Parts: sequence; C-alpha cells; structure tokens
Amino acid sequence: MSQPFHHSVNLPAPLADVFRLAWDKFVDLADASFAEKIQQLTANPELLAQLAEVWSSSEFVVKECQRAPALLFDLLESGSLETDYADEDMRQKLCWLLSEVASEEALLPALRRLRNREMVRVIWRDRLGLATLEQTTRDLSLLAEACIDETLAWVYREACAKYGTPCSSDADDASPQQLVVLGMGKLGAWELNMSSDIDLIFAFPDKGETDSGLDNQQFFTRLAQRLIHCLDTRTADGFVFRVDMRLRPYGQSGALVLNFAAMSEYYQTQGRDWERYAFIKARVVAGDQDAGARLMEELRPFVYRRYLDYSAIEALRAMKGLIRREERRRGLQEDIKLGSGGIREVEFIVQVFQLVRGGRDRRLQESRLLVVIQTIVELGLLPEQVAVELVAAYRFLRNTEHAIQSIRDEQTQKLPREELDRLRLAIAMGFADWDGFASALTGHRDFVHEQFNELIAAPEEGDAAANVAAQDPWQRLWGQELDDEEAEALLVHHGVDRPAEVLAQLADFRASRKVQAMQPIALQRLDEFMPLMLSGLVAGKSPGETFRRIMLLVESVLRRTAYFVLLVENPPALNQLLALCAASPWIAEEVARYPLLLDELIDARELYSPADPHELWSELRQQILRIASDDVEQQMECLRQFKLAHVLRVAASEVTGVLSLMKVSDYLTFIAEAVLKEALTIAWAHVTEQYGLPGQACGRQSSDVAPEQNFIVVGYGKLGGLELSYSSDLDLVFVYDAPAQGVTDGEKSIENPVFYTRIAQRIIHMLTAYTPSGQLYDVDMRLRPSGNAGLLVSSLDAMGKYQREHAWLWEHQALVRARVVAGTGKLGNAFDELRKNILARDRDEAEVKRAVIEMRDKIRQAHGSAPGPDQHNPAFDLKYDAGGIVDIEFLVQYAVLAWSQGHPELVEYTDNVRILDALEHTGLMTADQAQKMRDAYVALRSVVHRLTIDGQSSRINLATLEDDEIIVHRAAVIAVWQDVLGQI
Repeated sequence: MSQPFHHSVNLPAPLADVFRLAWDKFVDLADASFAEKIQQLTANPELLAQLAEVWSSSEFVVKECQRAPALLFDLLESGSLETDYADEDMRQKLCWLLSEVASEEALLPALRRLRNREMVRVIWRDRLGLATLEQTTRDLSLLAEACIDETLAWVYREACAKYGTPCSSDADDASPQQLVVLGMGKLGAWELNMSSDIDLIFAFPDKGETDSGLDNQQFFTRLAQRLIHCLDTRTADGFVFRVDMRLRPYGQSGALVLNFAAMSEYYQTQGRDWERYAFIKARVVAGDQDAGARLMEELRPFVYRRYLDYSAIEALRAMKGLIRREERRRGLQEDIKLGSGGIREVEFIVQVFQLVRGGRDRRLQESRLLVVIQTIVELGLLPEQVAVELVAAYRFLRNTEHAIQSIRDEQTQKLPREELDRLRLAIAMGFADWDGFASALTGHRDFVHEQFNELIAAPEEGDAAANVAAQDPWQRLWGQELDDEEAEALLVHHGVDRPAEVLAQLADFRASRKVQAMQPIALQRLDEFMPLMLSGLVAGKSPGETFRRIMLLVESVLRRTAYFVLLVENPPALNQLLALCAASPWIAEEVARYPLLLDELIDARELYSPADPHELWSELRQQILRIASDDVEQQMECLRQFKLAHVLRVAASEVTGVLSLMKVSDYLTFIAEAVLKEALTIAWAHVTEQYGLPGQACGRQSSDVAPEQNFIVVGYGKLGGLELSYSSDLDLVFVYDAPAQGVTDGEKSIENPVFYTRIAQRIIHMLTAYTPSGQLYDVDMRLRPSGNAGLLVSSLDAMGKYQREHAWLWEHQALVRARVVAGTGKLGNAFDELRKNILARDRDEAEVKRAVIEMRDKIRQAHGSAPGPDQHNPAFDLKYDAGGIVDIEFLVQYAVLAWSQGHPELVEYTDNVRILDALEHTGLMTADQAQKMRDAYVALRSVVHRLTIDGQSSRINLATLEDDEIIVHRAAVIAVWQDVLGQI
C-alpha cells in the first residue's frame, strides 16, 4: 500500500525516506479495520503531503500514530486539525472524559491519551502553519490548565471523601477551602512550549482542619502530592506534564503547600529578586480562582514597587551572569533559550521595563511578552523599529524551539547536531538547508544580544576601569582614605565653597545611624553613587551649595536605594539632577520629598518640553483609564504623580529659560485644569455608581445627564485668572443645575442637592487628601455664596440670586477672575452670562472706589511689610505692599466694576493682562499707563516666581538690588493707582 503515493511526497530525499519507513511501519501495525481508511488516505495527495511534512519532522507524532492509528483518523475526520479551539473547548473535552473515570487507575491513562492526542494536533497545526505562534502557545497553555484544574477537582473530591472537607479556623467563615494553584513561567504567561515543564506553586487560604479533624496543612499537602502524581508520573502512555515545584517558597527544602499568611510573610521578608522576576508571569491556573485573586493582589507589592525600581537591572544582570557562567561551564552556546541572544535575553529586555516601571504603570503588569513589548513602545520606552526586530527575533527563536521539541517531545532548546535533525529543523523553519537557517538564526541572536547589552549588560571591563580611574579621588574622599588636608585641598581645587562644612556633613552622614544600619547591598549602592555624585557636582555651578541641596535627596532615599541605581545607570539623569539642584533649592526639595520625580530626569527632551496644553488632559485620562475603576487609592496616586511630573517639567523649563513667566503660569494653570477635569470625571463615576443619576422635577429622569451638562467647577483667583504659581492653592466654587425636588434613580436614591454635595466632597477629598505622593492642592471654598456659612454647592439660580441681592462688592471683585475650569456645555455658558451680567451692573463709581480702597488697606495691614506707601522703606513685599502685585489686581478689578456697564469688552477675559489690553483699547487707560501696568505685573510676578524657585519669600530688600528695575515698576504702579483711584 505504500507504493502508489511516494511520488507525491515533495521532501528532500533523507526526509522522504524517513516518511516512507514510518508509513510502512504504520501500515504494518494497523489492523484490518483501518484498511479502508488507509486506502482513502493514499488516494488524497494533498492530505498525504501534509502527513509527510508532519511525520518527517516529528518522530513523536509518528510514534503516537503508529501506536494508536485511531488517533490519526479521529483527528483527520473530526476537523480538529483545521479548527481553532475556543478557550473552553479543551476543558469541556476533559470534563466529559473524566466524568466516566471512576478510579485513579483509569484516570492516569485517560489524561495521557488526551494529552497525546492534543499534542499531535498542536504539532500538526504548528508544522503546517495552520496556527500562529500565539495560538500554539495558548493551546498548549489551555491544555495544561485544563489538565491541572480538572484533575485537581477529581482528586479533591476523592480526598474530601477520604479525609473530610477542609475549613477555615475562623469561626465567622467556616466555608470549605480549596487549593489554589499558581502557574509560573511560560504557563502563567500563556506561552507554554511544545515540551515544557509546568512550574507550579500551591497555596491554601487559612489554617484549620477538615471536618474529620485532619489539619489543613496535611490535607492540602496530600492533595498536592496526588495531583503531581497524576500529572507527572510516566506510564506506558507517557506523562501529562512534568511538574516543577522549585519556584515555591524555600525551594525544594520548603513545604509543598503554604497558607496565604505564610506565603505573604515569606515574600515580604525573604523574597529574592529572582522570585520577583518569576512572579511577573504568575497567574491562577487551577483551584479557587477568587481566593487566588486575593493572594495575587497581596503579593503584587512584592513584584511591582511603587517607585521606579532600577535595582531590577542589577538583579537581572546578576541572573544573566549566572546563566552566562553556566553557559560556559556546560557549553550552552548552542542553546537558543539560555545562550547569547537567546529567548531568555529577550525576556530580560522586556521584563526589566516591567520590574522598573510596573509599579507606576499597571499596563506593564502583563504576563504576555508580545503584549508587553507593544505597551513599551506606546510608552515611548523602546524605539518602534527596535521592537519590530525584537518581536521578529522572538518569534523566530520560539518557532525554532517548537520545531526542536516537536522532533521527540523532549524538553530541550539545544540546536541538534545530527544531520537528519538539522535538516528537519531547517525545513520546518522554511529553509532549504541548514546553512540558510543557521545564518538567519545568527542574525536574530546577534540583534537580541546587542539590545541586551545596551539595556542590561554591565559595562565592558575596559570602560569600567577607565570610569573607576576617573572617580578615584572621589572614591577615596568618600571612603575616608584622604586625611583632612588632602580632602580639603581636593574640594578647594574644584571650587567648592566652605569645604570644611562639606567634609563635616559628609563625615556626619557617613557615621549616621541610618547609614550604619544599611544592609550590605544598599550600602554597596550608596558607595557606588556617592563618588559619581561628588565628581559630577564639582563640574557644575556652586558645588558647595548644590551639595547641601542634593544631600536632602540622598538622605531621603536611604531606604529606597534603587534610586541610587537609577542615577548610576543613567549618567545624564544624574547630570540633570545636579544642574536643577544648582539652579533651584525648590526643585531640590521637591525631588527629595518625592523621589519618584527622578524618572522625569531620564529623558531631557521631555523634561524641558512641557506637554502641549491640549494634550495634558488626554494624557491624564489615558493614565486613569489603565487603573481599575474601583481602585480609588491608585487613581489618587496617579493624579498626584501626574501633577508632580508636569510641574517639575515647568520648573525645569523656567530655570533654564525655556519658558517665560506667562507660559509658566499658563502651564501651571493647565495642569490644575486637567486634574480638576479628571477629578470631576472620577467623582461623577463613583457617586453615580452608588446613587444613580440625578433626576428632574416630579421624578422625571434626564435622558442626557452628564457631568459636563449639569455640574461645573468654577475657578477663582489665580486659577481663574490663568496665573497659578508653584505654591498656589485653588479657589473653587461648585455649581449645579437640577431641581432641588428631584432624586437620583439608583437603588439607594438621594435628593439632588445631596447628590451634588457628594460630588463636590469627593472632588475636594481627591485634591486635599495626603497619599504617599503628597497632596494635590490646598482648596479654598470661602468664595462660594455666603462663604464658610454657605452650602458646599449652589444651584445656578441660587448663585444668581445671591450675587444680585446679597453679595458684597469684594465678592464681585472676585467674580472678575472667575471662570469655568471643569464641566462645560449649557451650564458653563449660563454661568458665563451670569458673571458678565453681574459685573456689568450699574454701580456708583465713588462707592466702588471707596470699597476697593478699603479692602486694599485691610489686606495691606494684614500682609504687607509696611502700613503705608513709604517708598523709602527698603523692605518691600512684592505682593502686598504699595505698588505691588495686589495693587495692580485691585486697580483692574475696580476698572471692571466701575466701567464695564458701558464697555462690555472688560468682562470678556479673566486674566489681568488681557483686561489691561481692553482698558487700553477702550481708551479708559492711556497706552503708556496700560503698558507700564503690564510690564510691572509681569516683572513683579517673574521675581516672585524666581524667589519661589529659590526657596525665598516675596519680601525683598530694595537696597540690595543690583539695578532699580523693581523700584521703577513700583513707582509706576503707585503713579497709575493715584491717577485712577486718587489715593495710595
């Protein structure tokens, strides 16, 4: 029967011979019942060619088909070879199979026969290109998961029948307990290969005992042992999966199973870096999924640090060093997994981003490597072309791995040495011969290794030696190897002022209890960082003062020394840090207070290029969308980290002259607006989920209710005037538009006013609460109707009534700089109209003048450095004294309230500069007056910004000024005030 088809087999002669021999043996072993099916197969050239391709490349498939011809014909006739399985198909097959199994003696062969059938299917589809790499690895992972979970369910029932059902010792929760099985490595990542071990960890929720008195620990240990036996034991039918338990706590010497508390304690106190690496790919594959999810959430902080963890690079580098030494010892150069440029190096490249940044960006907390690579590109952490080539290399390597393992179902990643196996591999990978395949493989491995070296590998020995030589005097200084005279001479030579103080501070720091108590690895990182820092310090401006500033940061991160690794690994980031600390004590203090800002120093292009204002909210929105909607804590952290990062960019751009004052204030205002818009969106989602949507009158619900349509946040003061500074608080007023008689439509309904009050309370909480990343903003609500005695939120009608009938003139002054900053649409437009109408009311100009001057005097007495306009007093508060910023603001507000009835242009804008423009255009101020006021306003605010960045107050000594610019501006403001208001 073998003769009629041999000409249709299009394979190289050696492989054609392999197939012919395999076919002849298959025919000889098959009994007579298969004769007709064999005849039909020989008559189908297309199917026969497929069979030849698969059989010539896989001795395992040949063996299984020869042993059980029914397996081959079942696969061919069932359509399984052409069908993409759904996720549940494998589990349903196994569930149906095990429903008829009554004993462990029957269980073992049933599992193995199913496994062998499905492995033949997977190899067939992979070899003929009917499945992608992702489909192949997912099918293998689903097969393993189904075998583990369904076998566990079977042996659990048997164990409960024998030993009783395990329960918690907690009297309040006596529900039955189940085992939780964590799949690690490639199983956890849905990336299982053709002949992989499965790495498992077993856990159970709580201490306790079964209802027959057996301790839970004993019960689950016995259960786990039976599960391993059912899967791992080799019988005449082979095995299901080899089970590797070495990744469990304490490794092979540890207990086979631990309860959740013991497992959490282990990882918190003894977890090692390589275990963090392993848990990137961990997931619950069997057992109690809900309990497993709780365990994984408990372990998340162990895997992903909240801060940028550059110590992960060291850990992966050390792991790779071990592998490299093992590679040389065992001759693993031909191993496409562990060898240079192999699969493991691709994994390390990807996972270093996950370990370093995964705690900050949950999109990186993903086990599937190809998905993570795409995320890394989207985050701008890896050039797209590099990622494309890295993905191509990974696919090539993984497909090569599968082709090797398919030959004999052996767990190996070594390139074959036998000529026949080499030909099999080359043909399977689409090459005519071994040389063509080997050349392509070398190209991919060289590229991977190059990328690995750039990202993870330690510096070359020559470079490292040169670097050490350059830092030698500073290493000796830090290591206290220089005597006092030598040390001081070194500092003096490099321009360090007050060198004795610097040396004393270094000595005190080195001898401090915090440093003495550091663990060896942490102290090693400090010892590596300090000489580099000192060397970079003296290359910049004011090294002595910069040293005192940067030591705030050094002391603040002694318990998080991964930040030292970040700066050592990124010399440009260290240089940026030193430059910014030299330029601004405020920046130094901010970075010391929030070290997570160090990440912003890595890319100078972003550091000195604040995001486009129109992109700010979109960027924040995308970050929030990556967080679970019920994770309020993480949402609040995200808001804070967003603000901190962007404010640092603004400050860095200001001190380096990239941004002017007006742009700085604009950006700081835009950042606050983005935060407020997102805070409103989050608050609306949380409150509506709890109470439903607000209703209209008589119980009628709105069909188009949305936060943008019936709730707005109004910004007053500097926020409303687009003039925020680094330390500004937010003056806010909340307004809604819905009938007070309406109620929400949720199961737990509340009245509309209460609903909107909850929205406002949630927003205020998000802004003012302290988290590990600090507070977003101080919030001042005193400008709402009736001030502190008033309601937290007001309807638009109530606000209009208050402004028309009860508001003081100073409240109308505040309205000059009021604008909607979150929430838009009809309500926002209606508020704008209300504001304009109130400001443009007919007023007695003399009464306005009197009230403005009276309020101005009160503020001066409370905050100014002098009670009156004494221009000879050298002490001058740039904000509050006569001729200062507040004078300009009050003069502008007076003009709007007194003159806007006849000049509506004055109420179009809320910022002082554009109102001054309008005063000039209407002729209410001369061009000279308006220009002097604009120049003075910008100059005085610029000085205040600079003083803030320098960590100083707004009160200056005029006698110490190097030029008289401020004096000239002050005199101009006083002169215009006298011209307009007649009194100063």
